[in-house]
Amino acid sequence: MDEAKSLEPISDLNVESELSYAYLHAVASHAGASCSVSNRHEDNAGVDAKITAWGPFPSGGYRHEVDLKVQLKATISEPVEKNGCLSYSFSGIKQYDDLRRDTVATPRILVVLFLPKSKKAWLTHSEKTLSLSKCAYWVSLLDAPPSTNGSSQTVYLPKTQKFDVANLADICDQIASGKKLKYAGRPA
Repeated sequence: MDEAKSLEPISDLNVESELSYAYLHAVASHAGASCSVSNRHEDNAGVDAKITAWGPFPSGGYRHEVDLKVQLKATISEPVEKNGCLSYSFSGIKQYDDLRRDTVATPRILVVLFLPKSKKAWLTHSEKTLSLSKCAYWVSLLDAPPSTNGSSQTVYLPKTQKFDVANLADICDQIASGKKLKYAGRPA
């Protein structure tokens, strides 16, 4: 068998996933935090990456180092906007329930990267810029309602919760102060 014929490129879904990791790493790095990819055991528990940030934090919280676990998703599906929130159909109720748990030591969030439909628009570069199109948003699912079915759950990500340097710093500040990140994606 010809070796060139046996090699297959990664799927578009895998490219979307890798771009979500790149987005997460870029934001965490720019915020001065570390970001590491989780191992397969953590992935089975709905954790794709871990962010560690160090203080001092603006609120003067009692913690000087905080960890945050992240479930990453990427999609080319256009979200429905309702009362300042973007919808996302979360597949996998076990992972959804893992993110809802209050019995974990490290806070967890969901980060969803919304990409353009056209693969050509996902990433552009020149000598002056490297640009990943569109934006990622974050939400904590702590206190989110239980799912009413066994396959997927619509979650709502507030548009004010862009996953950017300022919001990551705020998340870490809240964790350092002992505040719990709770589900804020309840459109009226």
